Amino acid sequence: MAKRRWTVVFVPHGSEPSKIIEVSYRALKTAAGGAVLSAIAILLVGYATFSRSTDLSRTARLQQENAQLAQELGELHGRLSSLTDTLSRISQRDARIRVLASLEPIDPQVQAAGIGGPIVPAPEGEPGSTIRRSQEIRVDVNALIRRANLLASSFREAADSLAVHSARLAATPSIIPTQGWLSSAFSSMRSHPILHVARPHEGIDVTAPSGTPIEAPAGGSISDAGWESGYGNTVTIDHGFGIVTKFAHASKILVRQGQRVSRGQRIALVGNTGLATGPHLHYEVHVNGRPVDPLRYVLPEHVVTD
Repeated sequence: MAKRRWTVVFVPHGSEPSKIIEVSYRALKTAAGGAVLSAIAILLVGYATFSRSTDLSRTARLQQENAQLAQELGELHGRLSSLTDTLSRISQRDARIRVLASLEPIDPQVQAAGIGGPIVPAPEGEPGSTIRRSQEIRVDVNALIRRANLLASSFREAADSLAVHSARLAATPSIIPTQGWLSSAFSSMRSHPILHVARPHEGIDVTAPSGTPIEAPAGGSISDAGWESGYGNTVTIDHGFGIVTKFAHASKILVRQGQRVSRGQRIALVGNTGLATGPHLHYEVHVNGRPVDPLRYVLPEHVVTD
């Protein structure tokens, strides 16, 4: 069987003779296959070159981003260190405030749980160092959040305690209610100057001219204001916290029941109403329903005994 052949005729434009080339079918297939393989090879080489160039560009970009991230992580670590120092100073102040608020110090184990363990920064340049540093910073941040929450709770507790303490101080008698001379002290038993019988003297007597102002020794609410047998014109103040004060023998009452008064506010005038031998103030202090010596609630320099 004759082999298949292709005849190619080249006809020039001029007067030159035509050229005839015969090509076998197998040679033509071989040439075509070679051309296809060459094209595929060129495409593969081009793709590999482009891919490598893309990978190098991406790697360079990632390296630049990692370097920038490492720098930002370093700056953030420095800020966290500064914040840690600030929280340490706040913690020291919190300890002093708790003392002022009459609170126990925070238990060291609780404080340690709030602080967390020390973090050693990962050396730069080591494989995975950026990831390690980001994890360490995350641990630092969590520890700082716990510590901040602990301090916030402690400050709230101290503020509440100080508020109660401040309210108690404002309600605690601390001044002599009137200017005069201490003529009779607190006593469990004494001879009454008018009745001439032995009976408890549940307060102190301060002799002063009639009309001398009587002042509230602390803030409180007027629980009673009026005439009381034996005591004459009497004012009673409920200061809260179980503290009640009583002022007797007044010539005039300047307040009414239910009125709020503050320390130093005038509530009555000295007189000799009721069973009294002369103008003076009879002053009582009761704590949780029991009479106590009023001088325990008066600054010593304000007491005149002669």
